[in-house]
Amino acid sequence: MTNTSSSPSRRNFLKLGGAVGAGFALSGLPTFTAHAEVIRPLDVTLVPEGQASTLWYPTPADENRIIEQGLPVGNGRLGALVGGNAMSDFLYVTDASLWTGDRNTELEGDGQFPYERVHFGSFNLLAKVRIAVPAHAASAISGYRRQLDLSNGVVSASYDHRGVRYQREVYASHPDDVVVIRLTQRGGGSYTGTVSLEGTHDEKIADNAFSAAFDNGLKYAATITASSSTGTVKVTGTQVSFSGCKEVVIVVSGGTNYSPDATTGFRAPGSDPLAIAKTKAGTAAAVAGNTLLATHVADYHALYNRMTIDLGRSNQTQRSLDSWSRIAVRFTNPTQPDPELEASYLQFGRYLTITGSRNSLPMGLQGLWLSNNTPDWMGDYHTDINIQMNYWLADRAGLAQCFDALADYLVSQLSSWSDITQRLFNDSRNRFRNSTGKIGGWAVAFSTNIHGGQGWWWHPGGNAWLCNSLWEHYEFTQDKAFLAKIYPILKGACEFWESRLITISHNGRDVLVDDGDWSPEHGPQDSKGNTYSQEIVWDLFEHYRAATALLAKDKPYGDTIAGLQAKLHLPEVSPKTGWLQEWMSPDNLGETTHRHLSPLVGFFPGDRIATDTAAPALIEGIRQLLIARGMDSFGWACAWRALCWARLKDGERAYELLKNVLKPSVSNGNGTSANFFDMYSQGSYTIFQIDANLGAPAAMLEMLLYSRPGVIEFLPALPKAWADSGQVTGIGARGGFEVDLSWKSGKVTQAVVRSVGGTDTELRAGGWRKKISLRPGQSVTVKPN
Repeated sequence: MTNTSSSPSRRNFLKLGGAVGAGFALSGLPTFTAHAEVIRPLDVTLVPEGQASTLWYPTPADENRIIEQGLPVGNGRLGALVGGNAMSDFLYVTDASLWTGDRNTELEGDGQFPYERVHFGSFNLLAKVRIAVPAHAASAISGYRRQLDLSNGVVSASYDHRGVRYQREVYASHPDDVVVIRLTQRGGGSYTGTVSLEGTHDEKIADNAFSAAFDNGLKYAATITASSSTGTVKVTGTQVSFSGCKEVVIVVSGGTNYSPDATTGFRAPGSDPLAIAKTKAGTAAAVAGNTLLATHVADYHALYNRMTIDLGRSNQTQRSLDSWSRIAVRFTNPTQPDPELEASYLQFGRYLTITGSRNSLPMGLQGLWLSNNTPDWMGDYHTDINIQMNYWLADRAGLAQCFDALADYLVSQLSSWSDITQRLFNDSRNRFRNSTGKIGGWAVAFSTNIHGGQGWWWHPGGNAWLCNSLWEHYEFTQDKAFLAKIYPILKGACEFWESRLITISHNGRDVLVDDGDWSPEHGPQDSKGNTYSQEIVWDLFEHYRAATALLAKDKPYGDTIAGLQAKLHLPEVSPKTGWLQEWMSPDNLGETTHRHLSPLVGFFPGDRIATDTAAPALIEGIRQLLIARGMDSFGWACAWRALCWARLKDGERAYELLKNVLKPSVSNGNGTSANFFDMYSQGSYTIFQIDANLGAPAAMLEMLLYSRPGVIEFLPALPKAWADSGQVTGIGARGGFEVDLSWKSGKVTQAVVRSVGGTDTELRAGGWRKKISLRPGQSVTVKPN
């Protein structure tokens, strides 16, 4: 049956106007500025303790291991890692735009960009906040519990002291644009202590605030304040003290004068970050603690509740374990599934997306969370898998709004990247330069910063891969205003490749191939026509052609691109290895078990090669390459492998890779840390890298639902561990749909498909097929045979 319902609210996208180089009023605004008066709900509507999905721990985080144990909060712009120590707590606070560096346009001797912390720059900590409650020493308290409540978006620590139950709640409010720390108690107790602010660049603290600037002209500031309706709160030197307070609300605010506008040098003229921070902090501190919490929770629920996931019931022993122990037991007892743990891992990925990517800059290698000012690879944006993987989850997981940060970033950087490309790409020292001597459009390096700058080596295929991410978002939303906004990005990438492709003879036919290039991040650096580049450029051309038709513009150039696309060399299966070739050679020119799956971009995330349309020999070549790559690697590499195995409908291999991501990180090894952050082994130490935290949940959803425009397939790669029964609601499907899905004994029992802009598609479940046609806002309920 078909029933009509209201369409989910659709965000408005601003159309991109004017020539490249003009300033843009972006919908995702990372500028630190005053905001409108906040609308307050009347009551707090929390998911009850017994029903909420939580990560919990019986001890506080060790500050020396905060990146592995601290619990994250964030509102997309401000983030913090929280320790939870009853007597001596700490928060490491970040602002997404606190970056050193500049445009970094002085090439090195090999024609590549410098990649260091001075000119390329680095993501940095904004401040540290310390809370001292001297009477609450570890020896004086009992019943301690620290948790991240995924269902309500709150980090807390609670414990008993002298017959009183004390609780500390921490969250970053998006509506109030501050971090809130709320100290409460039940049983007649009170708090006496201090809260203090520390800079991380030797800033001078005055009146619980500081203001400073980097050499690149980026101004920044932070402040703290506190309030209580009982007891005494006062400023004493460089800290705020509170005494005899039944409840204390501490507010942290800060920001920079960054602006996503290349015409002003990515700075907001006249901005005073300290004045703005003090206003935000003072305004929030004047609101009652319950009301602040209600405001945050209502805002968080509006996103978090858009998708639910149930993969089955865990046993009581598993439920009784703290989260770190639970990860360890899952690893040591691999034959015993823990479906609720795995569902909470997926929800943790959604939590990171909500808290790390809203109305601000996109998530880089470490998202919004740091433990120091020297993150590996500067915490930057890597364009050969990492930033793309960071955004594979958003649309699939009902968080389309959280994708905007990436799109807005790319729009804001386009004029600078275009200028740098025109001036520097064909430098005679650049081994990746166009041998045609021509140049057009824009390109990126393997790393980019927030100042319009690039770092490390040129990455010719990076522009096309970023365009793939933008196009996929359009496929989920069917939003033509968004398509118009990103159109100049797509066209500029096509112009670059029009100038770059060269003609060679291959098997008796003239074909177009990429110039001397690298298949990231291994093998020869001067190969022509590597599979990665050929596939991602085919993908770019395919989507640009579609965009010209959908927007009814630039038809002649669309025809030109179609002509180029028809001449592209496309990959082959090696007669020597049986694998899909990575280079235009039957030989394996790289590392067999290399972490990257670059030659498979046409299979995932691309759609040119699909199991139901491609030649069986090509699919077998992909399968054999995946087998050769192996099942053990870094977290993000396992996630990518899992996504590909899901596309091959091999749920057991995809699930095995998910378990590899979930294995505990011990002895500086790859895996999941106590706080669920994915740890990347550097041999003698590990670093947090967020991509697996977002890519592995995306693989879980791909196991439950495959989609491309015109096709939605239910349970394509359901593993035995989840097959007994389960359901998911609000999962995104390309073509402009959302799906609610339930199953039992491995078979779909019911599916509800809602249009959020899509019209026609075919539903599939095993051998069952059904074509549907909906108007936006309509839904259909089906029960496959």
